[in-house]
Amino acid sequence: MNSKFLGTGVALVTPFKSDLSVDHDALANIVNFNIENGTDYLVVFGTTGESVTVTKQEKKEVIATIKKANHDRVPMVLGVGGNNTAQVVEELKEADLSGFDAILSVSPYYTKPTQEGLYQHFKTISEASPIDIILYNVPGRTSKNIEPETTLRLANDFENIIAIKEAGNNVAQYLKLLKNKPKDFLVISGDDDLALGIVLAGGAGVISVIGQAFPKEFSNMIRLGLQGDAKSSYEIHYRLMDVVGYIFEENNPAGIKAVFEALNLCQDTVRLPLVPASNRLKEKIKNFVANF
Repeated sequence: MNSKFLGTGVALVTPFKSDLSVDHDALANIVNFNIENGTDYLVVFGTTGESVTVTKQEKKEVIATIKKANHDRVPMVLGVGGNNTAQVVEELKEADLSGFDAILSVSPYYTKPTQEGLYQHFKTISEASPIDIILYNVPGRTSKNIEPETTLRLANDFENIIAIKEAGNNVAQYLKLLKNKPKDFLVISGDDDLALGIVLAGGAGVISVIGQAFPKEFSNMIRLGLQGDAKSSYEIHYRLMDVVGYIFEENNPAGIKAVFEALNLCQDTVRLPLVPASNRLKEKIKNFVANF
């Protein structure tokens, strides 16, 4: 089993200053804060990183900042995906993947391919990728579910497809994957609210949003879950449960950035079409952080 991706990965935010430029100092601080408090690996330019509104040049600069701050301390995953298969392949050819241990590739959005189309899309990416691949299933954003049969077919057919980040909030689908997956294939939770239960059922861990704001507590919860200590891990789960709900109440990453603002780690600025969390939500988040 690929132990690099056991435990807690975090889907890093891209902090912005009030003028909407990237805040590289805040980003480096967030990376250090996570590594020093137990986060197991970093995911760069997932959904939470606002990759769709960051330019190619900014992406290169963000990656350089994260690499420098990480200093090879923990594994890193880079988001490389889209709904144009040929363009994803081209991006893989052009990208500097040095320092990255895998890519996280989201299923095609908007176009709504069939299951065979999804299989052929990831087959093509598998054949083009020089590093391992973590599939990313998030039907709430893509409008198309990767059915368990398709995931398992890909897992069995391609050695470099090593894991899936499941983010459909579908317990039955998680369990079907866990029951039928190849031995070394990792099922990683992309749902913060379900992560602990999935780990206790045999999952490999989580790629988390809230984990980057409470890395010590969240990574310890997952670690205890991997050890089978349900009682201790659920004690932490219940402490974090309210804020997990808060950060997804309006949109992601506005929610998690509001948490970071309350922690004085970065501003809550997001780029349109996203807008910052409402004052009502910010107040709830501030109160949670103050009393945590």
